[in-house]
Amino acid sequence: MRPELVFREEGGLLAPLLVWRLPAAIPTISTGPLGGGIGERHWVMNATVPMSYDRDDPSVHLTDIAGDLGLSGPGVGLMTGVDVERVITAADDGVEVFATVGLGRPVLAAAPAEDLGELVGTVNVVAFLPARLSEAALVNAVATVTEAKAQALFDLGYAATGTATDAVCVVASDSGPVEPYGGPRSRWGAPLARAVHRAILRGGRDFRSDPVGWSDRV
Repeated sequence: MRPELVFREEGGLLAPLLVWRLPAAIPTISTGPLGGGIGERHWVMNATVPMSYDRDDPSVHLTDIAGDLGLSGPGVGLMTGVDVERVITAADDGVEVFATVGLGRPVLAAAPAEDLGELVGTVNVVAFLPARLSEAALVNAVATVTEAKAQALFDLGYAATGTATDAVCVVASDSGPVEPYGGPRSRWGAPLARAVHRAILRGGRDFRSDPVGWSDRV
């Protein structure tokens, strides 16, 4: 499902935003600041914000943006300092993945606490699966995305599992038999893992060649 690219005013600049308008209330799982958890969602958006973003109410901000865009019903909102026009797309056996990859400060999940500094970066992954998943399989799919992302970072040469602000959104089908599993060797988890891995690899290479944040570029 291809996203719509729109622009909004952000700090006196036109900031890009990706919007997926779903055809119905679709089963979704997300770790994003707006619409996180499991539930039926009507839309998904991935919004570019300045690298200096310091609001402590991103869910309110995203709700306001959704209202300005005329998005109705519950949805999912993600944020990133990456220019979302640089979204990376990968597909495998009917699974579609869209990733915006910022690796300004990749970290190991279990590393000691430290000051992350200003340039944190974010990896956001939005995935669409052409199958209906159980709630357990949806949770498992998020783990699969995360494992594939960590594998890609390892392949890129990073001693890291992600960044401190990464987010995932998995959108399943609302029809068909319920698939009980979403792990990396399951019917739909396997192509999901492959697509995420390819998208993060490509996005990571692009970021390393041009790591400037959106607000620094414009």
